[in-house]
Amino acid sequence: MSPVTDVLSRIQDIQSQMQALRTGGASALLGGATGVSSTGSAASAGAFADALATSGTGTATGAGLGTGAASAAAASGGLATTASTAAVKGAVASGSGAVGSDVVEAAKKYLGVPYVFGGEDRTGMDCSGLVQTVFKDLGVTMPRVVPDQADMGAEVGSLAEAKPGDLLIPKGEGHVVIYLGDGKVLHAPRPGKDVQIVGNWYKDSDLATIRRIVPATATATAGIAPTTSVGAASSTASVDLMTAQLQRLMSSGVAS
Repeated sequence: MSPVTDVLSRIQDIQSQMQALRTGGASALLGGATGVSSTGSAASAGAFADALATSGTGTATGAGLGTGAASAAAASGGLATTASTAAVKGAVASGSGAVGSDVVEAAKKYLGVPYVFGGEDRTGMDCSGLVQTVFKDLGVTMPRVVPDQADMGAEVGSLAEAKPGDLLIPKGEGHVVIYLGDGKVLHAPRPGKDVQIVGNWYKDSDLATIRRIVPATATATAGIAPTTSVGAASSTASVDLMTAQLQRLMSSGVAS
């Protein structure tokens, strides 16, 4: 087999691997499963370099493409380990598309539900069960208890900066309420009471933290955790660029 034919054959194999990488990444997003492993991605990068070396192209060109393949592998690695949208510490969760006003509307659907310690559905719920259920309805996974919820999302500096949909958590972390704006909160108070809207009685000095779990508005992107769609686009662009470069190189080699 001639060097050029061998290289073309290798390119076809690599393109198949890259297609599998894309498919594997999509499967990981849908099912929460691990996609293409970093070892397999590294092997693809090595295959690019080997193919170029066989064709007799310059070392610098091969090294550049190898680096690009490594970048694509890194992007796909991040993609493969990403599961469903979940609240994280230090950043708001933008993957679900929900914003603060959506939190408010979702929470209002549970007005009148009786307080039940440990409850998390319409038959009864406690304060943290209400919060977890509201965000679950919006496609955002939240922990079950207040101390863990107090670590999620981005911290808001004060009540003056709080926006509808933010969580107010008092010192001691024994309760959590959903801020509605205009000095109002929604919460599941205590046994014998229902989920209700009341005036906010907390002062800044009463609070352990204020947490923003999803963006306040659709345009509020600062501090938002990167979404998987960005990684997928980056991986696809890198793969397409490498393929185009190889095809140009091979066309040039055949013409000569």
